[in-house]
Amino acid sequence: MTSNDINDMMLYGERINIEYKEATNELPKSVWETYSSFANTIGGTIILGIKERRNHTIEQGRFEVTGVNDTDKILKSFWDTINSDKVSRNILMEDNVECIDYNGKNIIAIHVPMANYTMRPIYINKNLIGGSYKRNFEGDYHCTDEEVKSMLRDANENGNDGTLVENYDLNDIDMPTLHAYRNRFEVRNVDHAFNQLDDKEFLRNMGGYVFDRNTHREGLTVAGLMMFGKGLPVRDRFDNIRMDYIDKTNLETDSRWSDRLTYDGTWENNLFNFFMRVIAKLTQDLKRPFKLEGMERIDDTPIHKAVREALTNMIIHADLLITGVLKIEKYEKEFLFSNPGSLKLPMEDIMHGGNSKARNPRIQNMLRMIGYGENIGSGYPTILKTWKEQNWRKPILIDRTELRQVDLTLPMVSLLPASTLAEMKAYYGEETYNSFTANEQQVMAYVWNGDSVSNMELQQMLGMNSLEIGKLLHNMVDKNLLNQESKNRWTTYNINKEITPENGCEVKSEVKNGKSEVKNEECEVKNGKSEVKNEECEVKNEECEVKSGKRTLANSENDVLNLIKQNAHITYAEIGETLALGETSVYKILKHLRQKNLIHRKGGRVFGYWVVNNSESFEK
Repeated sequence: MTSNDINDMMLYGERINIEYKEATNELPKSVWETYSSFANTIGGTIILGIKERRNHTIEQGRFEVTGVNDTDKILKSFWDTINSDKVSRNILMEDNVECIDYNGKNIIAIHVPMANYTMRPIYINKNLIGGSYKRNFEGDYHCTDEEVKSMLRDANENGNDGTLVENYDLNDIDMPTLHAYRNRFEVRNVDHAFNQLDDKEFLRNMGGYVFDRNTHREGLTVAGLMMFGKGLPVRDRFDNIRMDYIDKTNLETDSRWSDRLTYDGTWENNLFNFFMRVIAKLTQDLKRPFKLEGMERIDDTPIHKAVREALTNMIIHADLLITGVLKIEKYEKEFLFSNPGSLKLPMEDIMHGGNSKARNPRIQNMLRMIGYGENIGSGYPTILKTWKEQNWRKPILIDRTELRQVDLTLPMVSLLPASTLAEMKAYYGEETYNSFTANEQQVMAYVWNGDSVSNMELQQMLGMNSLEIGKLLHNMVDKNLLNQESKNRWTTYNINKEITPENGCEVKSEVKNGKSEVKNEECEVKNGKSEVKNEECEVKNEECEVKSGKRTLANSENDVLNLIKQNAHITYAEIGETLALGETSVYKILKHLRQKNLIHRKGGRVFGYWVVNNSESFEK
């Protein structure tokens, strides 16, 4: 690293994976909490010799380079401690630590990788529970007991689904489900020896039933009960897990979904039944171009295979022993797959493929034997390849640490949709639009309809690292193309439609019939930046007052606020449909609510959600 790299990190770096610590004369004790948190999450860099004032902006002097007076002393203290029993394991090499000369002052950078899943949790002070940390947008935090137990389970190379489920046996198996599976197995594996086995031995060979020679106990495994169990035993033993499929396509007025599959008593709620029903629903609307192989029509396409792969991955990587939902949401232009747990492998390894580290290897094998998944770690690269061939936006895979949930979004829209492209050219003017870089155009298309995006999401979409994305976003904010919203260490960005590069800073907007009219704005440009002043705003048929210390919102703002309280994940489009509001109106209302500090958003466009601030002070 160089001093320029340090500058870039201070200007553009994501705070979630960078930690600055003042270390003028001694090694800060908090280094070890951050070391543990980075190692147990996605990795990160600790910078020693820079003081950060988190309540300041860059312009206000957020960072002060204090330097490290005696680097040899600090480094010796660091290596001595990390190799002592202060830390459960040293995962660093010499190359992970470096000294940088920053304008005559010494800086130390410690690059902490994500620890291998077999080594986690990394903890301190000989305290497995109290000394294990993770990282989120708030900073370092103590892991809960359940998070520690999850990491310990994940460290087991044999997976989580081979455990004996006490007091559950063949009487808890739904035989029609098991026989439906065996029929598929036999069709695909005609001469397989397992076809001659009785049900108990078949399950035992497939990992669904176990006999412990040491204790002489026997019964169903997690895999056996979850895949083929009767609904009631499954719900009794795994009441922590729900299965939910929601179709939000072709919605009728006042409808929240057009189709849903969940626990309703009409089917045996096991994973095999859920999988087979959802597969049919997910792919029934996908186009099947006419294609012959010999004299036989081939109905399958790479898109069908990729969607099936996404569903398979969701199930085999789910942590079935924590509270969560196996959820699939189908929209007009995207699929969303969610499973409880976290990513076992670093994102780079998942992207490249070749490693299959499923939490549920027995369930993985059961599905593979009937044609779903290959068990060679090629699933996600296959999805990426298919989406690239369609010229669609890249799938986005996010580990939502704070929710203990992994989300995969498969957008079925082009990188630059024709309608969005036409709107942007009309808004900015073709000459100005064409002056934007290709990356700027993609980012703007992504957030054009009012949603927000994070650095992490754009890394996957554009294939760039955190600092490169940070620099791109910083420049777009400087150009007034994007608005920036920072919450602690997490920053999101949305489109700025108040000021356009085409007209300098003129804003003209009239919304009639009870909406607001903005007019007579004057604009001054100072030091290369725009300022809007003397703005007169007329609001018809709506009032916003302060009464008795409480805020009384305009009717439409109250309606939007109530929707957000009911559903933190509600989208701009859903708000518009529910309240019969246009896109611009929804955008402005949400912006007003943000400006009044009534709401804020955590996360980006795809995986973000709304948070209501001080809801007890709202007068409805």
